[in-house]
Amino acid sequence: MLMLTGEYEHTLDGKNRLFISNKLRSQIDVEEHGSCFYLVMGANGILCLYPEKYFQQIALAGAPRMAAPDEAVTFERLSFALASKVELDRQGRLLLGEKLRKRARLDNTLTLVGVRDHIELWNSDDWERYLEDNLPQFQNQIMEARQTVLQKQSRQLDV
Repeated sequence: MLMLTGEYEHTLDGKNRLFISNKLRSQIDVEEHGSCFYLVMGANGILCLYPEKYFQQIALAGAPRMAAPDEAVTFERLSFALASKVELDRQGRLLLGEKLRKRARLDNTLTLVGVRDHIELWNSDDWERYLEDNLPQFQNQIMEARQTVLQKQSRQLDV
């Protein structure tokens, strides 16, 4: 199962290369998910990095689920047009093209965030603002999730 976690701050070098932390890369089983990645424009204009085999499953599964044929065509067209297969160099760096950086509005200081099945690339200031705006909601959600697990465990002990 793919479970990418953590936040890692990095700076683009002079050649627009971004280092992908070993701590983040080591969370990916290369045998199961592949050694390459797909760089994809994700929800809310956030640039996402998906392990190769996982992205292929998502791209192929999405279009048939669309209600209207034109939605399926749009999904398929944009899924593949806005995705780029990328490989990290020997130092674990990824080249971010200027057009893609501009489209995703990325500066030079980025925070990479593990989000279960993918890595999101955020401007560090935007990530901090997102945390400020959403941390209280998350704290309530995590408390509710924990309570659900504890109640389930308690019921299992009672049996």
